[in-house]
Amino acid sequence: MAFFQDMRPSREPFLNAPSTIFWLIGVLVAAHVARVLAPPPWPDDLLFEFAFIPARYSEAALAASGIPAPGLAGQLVPFVSYMFLHGDYTHLGVNSLWLLAFGPIVAKRLKTGRFLLFFLFCGILSVAAHLAAYFGEAAPVVGASGAIAGLMGAGIRIFFGQRYLGRRLAEGETPPLAPLFSRPILGFTLVWLITNFIAGVTGFGLTDPTTSIAWVAHLGGYFTGLIAISAFDRFSFRAESARPA
Repeated sequence: MAFFQDMRPSREPFLNAPSTIFWLIGVLVAAHVARVLAPPPWPDDLLFEFAFIPARYSEAALAASGIPAPGLAGQLVPFVSYMFLHGDYTHLGVNSLWLLAFGPIVAKRLKTGRFLLFFLFCGILSVAAHLAAYFGEAAPVVGASGAIAGLMGAGIRIFFGQRYLGRRLAEGETPPLAPLFSRPILGFTLVWLITNFIAGVTGFGLTDPTTSIAWVAHLGGYFTGLIAISAFDRFSFRAESARPA
């Protein structure tokens, strides 16, 4: 006789991910390949035009760095376009694996349209945090890691949500999100904070001394995903509406 039930979520094959994830990875790969294989000076020009450069938003920094003043589109588009640019194939590969690891659990929960909006939302607020911390800097920011950090924040709340039911899920039932201030969420967040701070300060893992890790953007994306998943998750709305007055 079994007195205890296994409350852990069933594990699924690593590659059993929604097609949305593979399409998104494909877009990231296609964008990088198209840029690096373009004839000179297109690779550098595209990087300059569509990377996120904090100096674009400061008149003093523009004058000091010699960067031409952008129009409204030149200020708004990089908030999204920087996510689809990567420094090299290693950067692209790491982000693609990271997306494959943390994207599926969020994509299955939110479905395609809401998932893509959530991805972009996390990426935009990620680089907004970087802008606030490094306002006026001329160093460009590229890569989807801030948006993917948001998927990580959302994913851990989804992953740990089932344990708060206190029972096995019924067929077709969706578990709630783990509480924001629950022990596993706080513990994971602390580790993420420390890891990013160390990586950002020391540059641990970088092979190119001329680049740096946008660790503030990672934290901005992570906390955006951690908090905003409640607003994007339709099951959260169902849970709220089901509560007695």
